[in-house]
Amino acid sequence: MEFILLYILIALIIYFVIRNRFSNKAATQISTAELKGILKDKNKQFIDVRTSGEYKANHIKQFKNIPLHELNSKASSLDQNKEVVVICQSGMRSLQAAKMLKKMGFNSITNVRGGMNTWR
Repeated sequence: MEFILLYILIALIIYFVIRNRFSNKAATQISTAELKGILKDKNKQFIDVRTSGEYKANHIKQFKNIPLHELNSKASSLDQNKEVVVICQSGMRSLQAAKMLKKMGFNSITNVRGGMNTWR
């Protein structure tokens, strides 16, 4: 019985080590307060993945609108060597966009947590 528990414990440790080592974290998370400090950075690409209607109603000047449903076809217009900062209304679609970009080979992606709902 003790050996079975020992094997289970070892298996769990190995599982967590491997999971953390190969974690597929799609993006760094920042707040809108942190976003304000990087908006003038020319080495970053700012992408708003909301619909064009949402974007037209209210947006941050530095952000280019590429709706989430168009991201696959328009990602080639982005520079994979520059950080991509993504935003949406609440932070959920932009997180999806970050995962998509990661799968396309982008390595430096930042998601704005809370999205436009928390922008002031």
